[in-house]
Amino acid sequence: MSGGVLRFVCTSPRKGMPKAPVEKAELRAGYGIAGDAHAGPWHRQVTLLDEADIESMRSKGLDLRPGAFGENLVVHGVDLEALGIGTVLGLGEAELAITQIGKVCHSRCAIYERSGDCIMPRMGVFTEVRKAGEVTPGVEVRVVEAVPRSAAQVAVLTVSDRCAEGAMVDTAGPAVATILAASLGAHLAWTGIVPDEKDLIEDRLRDLAGRGIHLVATVGGTGLSPRDVTPEATRAVIEREIPGLAEAMRAASAARTPNAWLSRAIAGSHAGTLIVNLPGSRNGATENLRAILAPLEHAIRMLRGDGVHPASDAGRHVTE
Repeated sequence: MSGGVLRFVCTSPRKGMPKAPVEKAELRAGYGIAGDAHAGPWHRQVTLLDEADIESMRSKGLDLRPGAFGENLVVHGVDLEALGIGTVLGLGEAELAITQIGKVCHSRCAIYERSGDCIMPRMGVFTEVRKAGEVTPGVEVRVVEAVPRSAAQVAVLTVSDRCAEGAMVDTAGPAVATILAASLGAHLAWTGIVPDEKDLIEDRLRDLAGRGIHLVATVGGTGLSPRDVTPEATRAVIEREIPGLAEAMRAASAARTPNAWLSRAIAGSHAGTLIVNLPGSRNGATENLRAILAPLEHAIRMLRGDGVHPASDAGRHVTE
């Protein structure tokens, strides 16, 4: 895939305001652009837009200066629409990894009010800084590692007090991730561990769905212990339940042990993200997952709109 060029570098001292062009910027690994309001230890450190997309908005009669959409970097000649989460971009010595495509918002900015449209919810590309370096307009932008936008993006969230504390090694989560990558040809966009706390599980599920992840597999917390709250957290997040997936998993496991009927796992969707609960043991998690791999693949395609990225809905809008 051919590279392009960095046209503008933009920063702002506060969130909620347009950014302004600067002559150069320091990209700090794991942080973002030094002095920019959006820098910090999170996954949306540096935002990119394609200059062609900005020009399409200017063609509607809008006077848009670089940074008007809150973007940090304006690039030319890079087909951002073809690149998915996990892609690594090089800018001089610096490297950025794409972590999110588009962003749902709950209010409308001035650009939307003036034109009835905003490109950031569909075209905005959010990244983390993997390697530090100074960037200036005119530097080459190259694709170091490409993950196609068409690839299914999956995340595995292990829910376990003991794993979160470091008292036990998580073996189920990595096993699930391996199966998803091998069987669905998916890109593993995120893995992590949280304790059995309903609010923390909810927050993480909402965060992952907001990033444009297509499938989130939770591992653990589906039993009868008072601390098992993964189904409750999932039910608070999903918009539509898909009971057949959970029924298929219980039926498959019940062929081996009648205790499978005690599982409280559920599955459902939040916008374009499918969320599926798996048990916490390695054998149980992998057995349940294999029982639903075929319908999982079809469900992901349906939720994506047969290949349309979930963040491409024109009704979605960016806010801080």
